[in-house]
Amino acid sequence: MHPINAADESWEILAQFLPDDLEGSARAHGAFRRARGEVKSASVLLRLLLLHVAGGLSLEQAAMRARENQLVKISPVGLFKRLRSSGPWLVWLTEQLVKTLAKDWDDTLWPGRSIRVLDATDIQEPGPTGTDWRLHYSLRLPQLSCDFVQVTDAHGGETLKRLPVEKGDIVLCDRAYSQRGSVTQVLAHGADVIVRLNTGTFPLLDRTGQPLNLGPLVEKLKVGKIGEWSVWFEHAGQRYPLRLCGLRKSEAAAQRARRKAEQKARKHGNEIRPETLQLASFVLVLTSLSAGEAAASLILELYRARWQVELAFKRLKQLLAAGHVPKTTDASSRAWLQAKIVTALLIEHMIHAGRFFSPWGYRLPAGTAMAGVQGSSR
Repeated sequence: MHPINAADESWEILAQFLPDDLEGSARAHGAFRRARGEVKSASVLLRLLLLHVAGGLSLEQAAMRARENQLVKISPVGLFKRLRSSGPWLVWLTEQLVKTLAKDWDDTLWPGRSIRVLDATDIQEPGPTGTDWRLHYSLRLPQLSCDFVQVTDAHGGETLKRLPVEKGDIVLCDRAYSQRGSVTQVLAHGADVIVRLNTGTFPLLDRTGQPLNLGPLVEKLKVGKIGEWSVWFEHAGQRYPLRLCGLRKSEAAAQRARRKAEQKARKHGNEIRPETLQLASFVLVLTSLSAGEAAASLILELYRARWQVELAFKRLKQLLAAGHVPKTTDASSRAWLQAKIVTALLIEHMIHAGRFFSPWGYRLPAGTAMAGVQGSSR
């Protein structure tokens, strides 16, 4: 894709994907209070921010490029201050871009239902060790379009309670989200879950209400064969039914899983349980979908598609360099990362629009008026 220059006509193409009220929203969220200095509009402000963040330019380089292209005259310090105060506005822009993507991508495997893959990734700043930010991200299948983004600090836990769900949603996630309280909240909204089982946080019951011993149940599975069992769990004094779908890993994959479990136990100074080693040889997935809605084989295939969100994180970190936050304050770091997410969503919008070739190189906005030029009908 040809790089977008903040000062040339390609900006008008990019602007088609932006919300209509840039000016009002920038003022409402404190990014643009008045036409101060050379930055006289919210559009110019956003171009300036994208020169720095999307263009991969330093503050000094972005300020110089803006002057060379006669976009705006601003110092690196001035640009830094503008970025620092734009965080809430960039969050709003992210929300609007996600909404329009979700509206455009309307096809699902089940008519009227959305399949959503939720996961989180850690993003570190240079210097200190440890996590500084956590990005919570949801993709819609099969379209691979983002429909939820949230940035938190390192203490923002992975939980289904974070995701706004609607009736009919099917939420797909890994074992970090295997929590009884958050699963019941999803079910209460009329949505369904497909979640990898974590036996430490999600104890299961049999039909009599007794703790379920999974070992003898799954040990009968042979490689290539799928198992399916009715199970229950309790939360806040209520019992809920689920289905447990599982298969045995290949011996090579099972050995890797057992080694990983042993390393994790040693790292935390724990003694690994025999049951943990035994269950490491299996993939066990819980779902609230009935057998009539989805066979166990489809449930496991859908869980395999969860890796698409991992690929999205890889693209975001590598292609947009979002894994390295070169800022010095919380406000500027959050704004910089949020601008990266806005960039990724704009790229996704352009890819979506590019499905339909336009010989003139861009799409016409809805309701485009006809120019005042008429040809002869004779």
